[in-house]
Parts: sequence; structure tokens; C-alpha cells
Amino acid sequence: MAFTAADVKKLREQTNVGMMDCKKALQESDGDFDKAVEILREKGLAKAAKKAGRIAAEGVVCASVCKDCGVGAIIEVNSETDFVAKNADFQKFVSDLAGVVMQENPADVEALKSCKLGDLTVEGALQEKVLTIGENIQIRRFDRYDDSTVNVSYTHMGGVIGVLVGLSVSDNLKGNETVFQLGKDIGMQAAAMRPSYMDKSEVAEDVLNKEREILMAQAIEENKTAAKPKPEQILAKMVEGRVGKYYEENCLLQQAFVKENKVSVEEHIKAVAKELGGEIQLVKFTRFEKGEGIEKKVDDFAAEVASMAK
Repeated sequence: MAFTAADVKKLREQTNVGMMDCKKALQESDGDFDKAVEILREKGLAKAAKKAGRIAAEGVVCASVCKDCGVGAIIEVNSETDFVAKNADFQKFVSDLAGVVMQENPADVEALKSCKLGDLTVEGALQEKVLTIGENIQIRRFDRYDDSTVNVSYTHMGGVIGVLVGLSVSDNLKGNETVFQLGKDIGMQAAAMRPSYMDKSEVAEDVLNKEREILMAQAIEENKTAAKPKPEQILAKMVEGRVGKYYEENCLLQQAFVKENKVSVEEHIKAVAKELGGEIQLVKFTRFEKGEGIEKKVDDFAAEVASMAK
């Protein structure tokens, strides 16, 4: 079955695959358009398998909240290069995945891959993206907040960092613009200050004990060179004071509020609630930073050139 340049163009527009790959698929399928689409999808699967071992530490974090239902989602999808991460088609794909998370409430990444995205499963759509973009693409993680909380999203630097904030709010403050802005401010705080915990009550006792050991060792070393060495009970009090500093650095509610550092985030929330005549409580937050914890490959160009010269 013969095919024309118009068929190649149509196949490219439908699949978003390169012109030469579309032409080869039509040649292989003897002009059968549907079979050509199937061939391209199979190639996408093969490409995905081939590229799966390559490190994908770039990408995008998308945090968003459904305007209609109030459900929130945050998701990280990784690519190999920052160039792809800035691609509008890739960013739309990540945003669409956040929408699937909101609607379908999958249990984990594997369950998400089985969900429908348009005419394909998420897994199929992912394979197509690998084919069209030409890089290893991985859905790394996501979180979802239901409508039991007032959810607010914050995205920093075009998707480098995303934060989802869940607030418990009294009925008279639901839909209040000031509450929404408070959620944005808390999201910005979390993005900038990288808290490990929401509240000091969440810090495990073994973590605190290890921190006390480190702080006591530091205090003892300082004491050795002090003009007037302090007794042991004073050192113990100094350590507990520094544990308080640990809370201020690592716990979101105890951190100094970025817009007014004379009050903590917790104090600021209480002040806003009092001003509005209602109740507001930070229930949870999720902060994703793209590529955090992924070991990136560092290319030694000089070594590569030297090895080629041997």
C-alpha cells in the first residue's frame, strides 16, 4: 500500500514523532496508518527500555489544586537534561499527570502508570514521551491531599521546587482570600527554608539524642579553650538551648517567618486567624525538589578525550 508525504505529515502530527521515524514506520507497515502508529509505540517501548538505565536527575515538580473540587496534588517527573525539563510539551505532560493523581487517587507510582491518560494508559503515554523526546523519563513520586483540608500549592523557579500545603480552617474562613495567601506564604517558607519536619513534636527522640551528643561534644571542645570554663550543668543547659535552635532551623512551625522574622510561622498563623475571627491550623505540607537525593553522573571530558586518544 502506497503512502504520500501528506500521510507522513499526518502521522507526525498525531504521534509527535520525528518525520524520518514516521516515514520508516509507514514503509515498514506498507502504508497501513494504524499499523504505523503501533510500530512507533513499540519503538517507544524499546527506547524506554534502552534508556531506563540512564540517570534522570533533572525534570519538573508540579504542585496544583483543582479549582472545582479542592483536591491537591504534587508530582515529580524526571528527565535527563534541563533542556527537556523546560520543554512546554514535557511540562504539560507533568501537569496532566498531576490531574490524573487528583482524579484517580492511585496508591503509588505503579498504580498511577495503570491509570488512563487520554486514549492511553499513563505507562503508554510515558513510553510515547520517551520516543518523541529521546530521553529517559521517570515518574518518581507524588502526593495527594483530599478536600478535607484547604489546599494551596506553591511552585518555585518554574518547577525546581514545589510545595503543597494543607490547612484546617473553620467554616467562616473557607474561601477567604487571606487564608489562600497565608497558604502561599507557608509554601514559599517551606520552599526557601527546607524544613525537615512540620512541628517539633514530630522529631524522633533518637534524632534529638544524637543531636544532643553532637552539641555536647562541641560545647566541651569550646569549653577547653574558654577563658572561664563552665561547669557541666551549665554546659547541659547550653546544649538544651541549642536544641531549641535545631527546632527553629528544621521545623516549619518553629521557623522564623520569612516575611516577618520577629515571629515564628506558628505565631503568624495564629495572628492571621485572630485577625480574621476564625481558626486556622497547618495540618500538613509536602515539599519536593527536583532531583534531590539522586546521584548525578559527572562527566570528566578530559578523561574521555584521553581514553579516546589511546
